[in-house]
Amino acid sequence: MAKPLLPDELWNRIEPLLPPPKLRRFRYPGRKPIDNRKALIGILFVLKTGIHWEDLPQEMGCGSGMTCWRRLRDWHEAGVWKALHELLLAELNAADQIDWSRAAVDSSSVRALGGGEETGPNPTDRSKPGSKHHLITDGGGIPLATTLTGANAADIGQLKPLVDAIPPVRGKPGHPRSRPARLYADRAYDSEPHRNWLRARGIDPQLARRRTSHGSGLGRYRWVVERTISWFHRPRKLRLRTEWRANIHEALMSLCCSLICWSVLTSSLRACKTITR
Repeated sequence: MAKPLLPDELWNRIEPLLPPPKLRRFRYPGRKPIDNRKALIGILFVLKTGIHWEDLPQEMGCGSGMTCWRRLRDWHEAGVWKALHELLLAELNAADQIDWSRAAVDSSSVRALGGGEETGPNPTDRSKPGSKHHLITDGGGIPLATTLTGANAADIGQLKPLVDAIPPVRGKPGHPRSRPARLYADRAYDSEPHRNWLRARGIDPQLARRRTSHGSGLGRYRWVVERTISWFHRPRKLRLRTEWRANIHEALMSLCCSLICWSVLTSSLRACKTITR
């Protein structure tokens, strides 16, 4: 049997984060709006299959594709996806699933059909329009933050925004944590000013240097972010960008981060139940 797109346990975490519905007029209230859970199922279906919003099957009962698109936009503006990501990170932190001893950062380019906001000529794809996903993970590959730029943007330019985008992660007594002890990155992030910037924030920079021989050993720590990027591009809507608006694509990126966190969390919970039996 196929897995449900939106399990009850995940919906129970999302529902309290959604903004309250708009009050309907007493006279001439119009058509009743689609249920939030059904709309979210439609969003997840489009995210995973990569179909156009207008092609969302009506047989699913999720309303029209544009209704789901508007819910995705409105919930992103209301900070729902950011709050969901922080909630799941807190649960992972409480379960000792976040490795703060180190973090890794990397990026990956995707083609953008028809261009759009935050796109640029991809130097690795014959200058075709593309975007670049920048990602920072903990030592185990859990996504902590993402940013979106054009495909021609330099990786080093997103190092500071990525580190600053890590939310304060709760889940344990004391102050929330948002800084790893060390940060690993490849040669694209070689910059002495950025090393000093990281040190000023209590982060030990482990950035590979240009014009040095390979075999530094940093790859055994950086591979986790490359694996997470492969998870990040499993949904076809992120593997090939078809959204013109940057905020819609960023909403899908944030939602995907939460789905990866949810997958890791449920795997750890299943493992704990197996051990305690």
